Amino acid sequence: MSGSHFRRVGAARPSHLMFTAGVGALIDLPNFSVLVKGLESWNHTGLTDYVIDEPRLRTAVNRSLQLYGRSQITELRAAPWAEGADSSPKDWAAQAVGVPVTPFPQWLRCSACNELAAVDSGAFAFVNNNPRTPHEAKFVHDCKPGKPLAVAARFTLVCTAGHLDEFPYIPFVHGGGSCPKAPRPRLRMKDHGGNQAANVTLECVGCGAKRNIRDAMGERGRRNLPACRGRHAHLGSFESGGCDQDAILMVAGASNQWFPMTLSTLALPPGENDAVPDLVEERWAELQGITSRDKYDFLVTIPQFGYLKDYDPDALIAAVNARAAAENGEVTGTAVAPADLLSPEWTVLSAVRPPEATDDFALAPVTVPDALKPLFSDIRQVERLREARALIGFTRLDAPDPESPEIGTPVRLSRTAQGWVPASEVRGEGIFLRLREDLVADWVTRMEKSSQMAAHREAFGRFRTNRKSDRLTGHFDPMRGWPGERYIALHTLSHLLIRTIALECGYNSASLSERIYAGDDADPRTGILIYTAVPDSEGTLGGLVSLAEEPHFERIVRRTLRDAAHCSSDPLCAERLPKAPADYLHGAACHVCLFVSETTCERGNRFLDRRFLVALGDDPGQVLTPGGLLP
Repeated sequence: MSGSHFRRVGAARPSHLMFTAGVGALIDLPNFSVLVKGLESWNHTGLTDYVIDEPRLRTAVNRSLQLYGRSQITELRAAPWAEGADSSPKDWAAQAVGVPVTPFPQWLRCSACNELAAVDSGAFAFVNNNPRTPHEAKFVHDCKPGKPLAVAARFTLVCTAGHLDEFPYIPFVHGGGSCPKAPRPRLRMKDHGGNQAANVTLECVGCGAKRNIRDAMGERGRRNLPACRGRHAHLGSFESGGCDQDAILMVAGASNQWFPMTLSTLALPPGENDAVPDLVEERWAELQGITSRDKYDFLVTIPQFGYLKDYDPDALIAAVNARAAAENGEVTGTAVAPADLLSPEWTVLSAVRPPEATDDFALAPVTVPDALKPLFSDIRQVERLREARALIGFTRLDAPDPESPEIGTPVRLSRTAQGWVPASEVRGEGIFLRLREDLVADWVTRMEKSSQMAAHREAFGRFRTNRKSDRLTGHFDPMRGWPGERYIALHTLSHLLIRTIALECGYNSASLSERIYAGDDADPRTGILIYTAVPDSEGTLGGLVSLAEEPHFERIVRRTLRDAAHCSSDPLCAERLPKAPADYLHGAACHVCLFVSETTCERGNRFLDRRFLVALGDDPGQVLTPGGLLP
């Protein structure tokens, strides 16, 4: 990362810039904190190999940006990085390349005399003299010999619309006014400590006015804060129409100051018609009229459209109709449908004949052990895979929630259209499991009359209703986004297997990820992909794919189901079922038996229940797992 002084002040992994602290987020450095600036400030000039080529992800990003009324992109770009920045600290060209950041909050406090002033006030000096130790960058105050450290004043203002601003120290100390003694008075900040809440006194040196930061905290404290100014600090801009949301006091570094909005997909071998959607996107103006075979047959007779003969007519017509539907919205006219990233993956992973191996993807079938055939119809080793990820925006205060997409206001990454978004790619390996479709279909039929599954459906409705924004008008469907019975069973089995693999084989569970392919009666998908895709070596050493072979996988599945029958939190865990007024979205599941890390689970540890895989004292007829495998 590069600071506004064009010197490195730290380092971050590409995945960190995607999921933990990307554009618009605060990053804590050893001596101060910085804010990642918008895409206008990112510079790839002179760099090569920064474009990540993944057409499916690019199409999905454009579809999502269209949902939010944002400009389309043509590229996915990795964070700017130049080789030699670490090994050659005096290579100033390499030192200047990186992710641009700026100090934020821009108010600092001297750790010795407690003077509080802005970075641009001239009270503090920036020190970063050793290019080999960028983490030692700091601000100092020349108030005594040795120049003590100046640290960030940790208070900021945020709002639910995604704005971020400095805390108004001078107006706050003076009760909303200004100092009668000086236009830019000197301030002091004294932290009294304590274990109840923030106990920080702000004092004006000029007039002696004092005020405790507690007066700005909580519901009552919001009345003492000014209205939100609509500032996007990462863009250096303000909303033209202002902001009608209340400003909220937040400590810099709080976990809810930044939530990423990301998309990810697996790089698949090129198919016969994979180029058709890209062709339609690039030449939409001239191809948008090809909505039937008759129109296609007519156009290919024209010389300028002769290139269409190289493409399958049905695939081309389908792509044109899909592009038109995306542009015009759903049949209801309420929103453009998001791109389906899982269907192409399911098609490749479940194909009767695996595709030819590439540098990015290799799939090998494994013989299903006789003891597991009642549960699995197919087991495959994903010997190589590449996962591409893109950041399309972020929210503050409210995390983007797939169960309640109306919650949280997406914040843009740039002031103007840049034609690209940040992306990263990781490589790994995995195991693909396909459950018997007849087994799952029979279980779903039984679950339609299950009181336990009805409790899950009702809890989902309460969850959506309780999180409905007051700003929304029109029809509200509390069951929109219900993943279905199939998903709960597959998701629960996935978590159980991940936890067992981590215990049995030494894999860190946070290094594992899941992708659930759960369809419905019309599209009966019943697949689970457990894979490693991390930027270090743990995900590429072959340790996971080897577990799919005999006799390892049979032993893992048996241990999985045996461990699922018991939890050290039983009977409380085993008897848990969502009931009104509670709206949590799990049943017999807890941190002891089913929950995994946030980086592993694709749905935030929701839609989990052990009772649907092993008997926990309820009706055994609701168990999906064949009896021969039960402990």
